[in-house]
Amino acid sequence: MSDPGAPFVDPTFHIYNSYVSDPPYQIAFTVVWTVFTGVCVLVAAPKLLRSIRNKRAWQRGVWENVYGTAYAPLTLPEKIIPPPKRNISWLWSAIEKHSMWKIPYVNLDLGQLAILSGYIATILICITLKSPLMESPNRAGFLAIAQLPAIFLFATKNGILSVLLGRGYEKLNFLHRWAGRFLFLSVTIHGSLWIHNDRTAGTPIIGSEKETLGVAAYGILGIIVLSSLPFVRKFAYQAFFIIHVLGYVSFFVVISYHTLYAVPWIFAPLAFYGLDLFVRMIRLRIKDAVLVAVDNEMTLIHVHNCDGGWIAGQHVQLRVFFSGRMFESHPLTILNSPSPTSCTSSGELILGARVCGDWTRALNDVARLGEKQNVHVNVMIDGPYGGSTVDIGEYDTALLVAGGSGITFTLGLLDDIVGRVVNLKRSGGERTTRIEFVWCIKSFGSISWFAPMLSDIAKKVEGSTLDLHVKIFVTCLCDPEAVPAIPNCEVVLEKPKVSQLLNDVLAPPTDVESGKRNRGRGDGGLAVAVSGPEALTSEAQNVVARVPVSQIRKMGGLALHTEIFSL
Repeated sequence: MSDPGAPFVDPTFHIYNSYVSDPPYQIAFTVVWTVFTGVCVLVAAPKLLRSIRNKRAWQRGVWENVYGTAYAPLTLPEKIIPPPKRNISWLWSAIEKHSMWKIPYVNLDLGQLAILSGYIATILICITLKSPLMESPNRAGFLAIAQLPAIFLFATKNGILSVLLGRGYEKLNFLHRWAGRFLFLSVTIHGSLWIHNDRTAGTPIIGSEKETLGVAAYGILGIIVLSSLPFVRKFAYQAFFIIHVLGYVSFFVVISYHTLYAVPWIFAPLAFYGLDLFVRMIRLRIKDAVLVAVDNEMTLIHVHNCDGGWIAGQHVQLRVFFSGRMFESHPLTILNSPSPTSCTSSGELILGARVCGDWTRALNDVARLGEKQNVHVNVMIDGPYGGSTVDIGEYDTALLVAGGSGITFTLGLLDDIVGRVVNLKRSGGERTTRIEFVWCIKSFGSISWFAPMLSDIAKKVEGSTLDLHVKIFVTCLCDPEAVPAIPNCEVVLEKPKVSQLLNDVLAPPTDVESGKRNRGRGDGGLAVAVSGPEALTSEAQNVVARVPVSQIRKMGGLALHTEIFSL
């Protein structure tokens, strides 16, 4: 019998080795999202340079004037307001406005949805491209691990990305949340297909060490995702935080034993988190403070020996050492600007806590115990964080709208811009000449929360080149005689519409007061800042998105910043 020779082997046939073929797709995914992030940084570079020039790019933390020198308004003459430059800066406003459309029921705007769509599309392409996914589901696992750096980069409060993009961590946090969900989706694809293959082959799902660790890692991720749902964060934040920290530490340990290919992708998250902790430690401050209960719904915290280290609109994480509650940390917005600028205070940082939970209720109860004398406490300050993405001083007109306790954000912006114009004499080239300040509140009695500060700012404006008008909308006929006197303030009993407020601002002024120069020229740009419940900020985004491009060009640009206060 003759020898038939070696069997024929198809040269195109090869055994798929996922440990060789799949890692390049991890690199491809990483290149895509890092390049996109780099492009965003380049787009934001002009704004970053302006912030650096104005010393508003990054704050090292709250500091005290240890030399004891007093602050006094500048005696130099006020700088002449430069005429608006005719350039194409309005064009970016016209482009950006289309991304502001708020998508109902998903808590995302059109710009955020576009970014997330690109992210998930990149993930799915990298998982499925040239991959025998049913036979070898490892590709989805590799892509899950590759998402860890992005998740931690967009989660840290003190990340370099917030500085480069000019946006606080809270504006980037949606990327952290959704990237975590997409990681869970990738792991679900990876694990479910392996379980399917095991059941088909008749092998036990939990048998070898590798499979057991894989199931354990998936269970830990499931707990993290479930505990991160909005209602859990709202009603049990401390439990959410503890589960989050313990969960990712456990996940890192388990996944490293599940596959050695995960170890290199853990270094970057650890570096991001380590940097965050380091910066947080050097910015921590322990200060003396005084609690003042305005009424049974609002508590003011006056933190002493704080002269600077923050900008208007920023917030801090506050711990108050009282009644055994020292382990609870809560974010509170700073009401005033630093001492050299502020029109309302000197040498202190003021916070406002509206009663909305057990911690704020306990704080208010402690403050009301000292109605005849101040209640002194020690506080720990972590921050500042966040802040407005719009510098009001770069615009001719400003519209500041607040709902409820959202005034803590807009009041800080108002104090800042008035102080920069009146106290600092427009030394930073501020162009603002007209400010419309709007506050929507449930009862007349709530006006007293911040009436002294509003009154101080309004009095400071008198005789200056600024035109400030305060309008307070009250939605409930409760205690109408409790309306404090605030200069140039109008109180009305109705619910405002953002569209009407914007139309009123865009309309040319009907009167010109003596001494008001170039008031609301209408061609120097409009800055809008809205803070309050999500319904209010969503309405503002959709109203701004509807403004015609021709009108944006005519007014010289339109910028919007929203801050959600869901109390």
